[in-house]
Amino acid sequence: MQNILSIGRKTIIKTADWFYKPFSRFIPQVTFRYGFTGGLNTAFDIFLYFIFYNYIFQKQNLDLSLITISPHIAAFVFVFPITFVTGFMLAKYVTFTQSTLRGRKQLFRYGLTVVGSIILNYFLLKFFVELCNFWPTFSKILTTAIIIVYSYFMQKHFSFNNQKL
Repeated sequence: MQNILSIGRKTIIKTADWFYKPFSRFIPQVTFRYGFTGGLNTAFDIFLYFIFYNYIFQKQNLDLSLITISPHIAAFVFVFPITFVTGFMLAKYVTFTQSTLRGRKQLFRYGLTVVGSIILNYFLLKFFVELCNFWPTFSKILTTAIIIVYSYFMQKHFSFNNQKL
């Protein structure tokens, strides 16, 4: 299993670095890898969401006796832990490889960053749609751009940094 993970890691790094070459004069490698791995994880998240929503929950409510969860929320709830782990692994082993923090500390900090992203996402969407009266789709695009920047800096300077806080 360790060998498969190592091969996967090396393959992702080689692929990212191959795509990085034309951008190497304009953007730091760690920033490019962050975008590359984030894009991979986002595509994986959407793919899993599609599978869970359409084939596992079959577009039907999930009845848990005490509560009933709509299929789109159930798919999110079941996919989120998977892509949380893959996002952390990509950040730790592909993007921010220079960090010497212990894995538990990185995972805890990464979790805090993700919680911050979820909260920020909620409040920014409320702000843009309800207070600024922007269209919801435009608001989501704007919010996503802000979250990407927030997440990058939080991961680089908090989740995977080497300095004592």
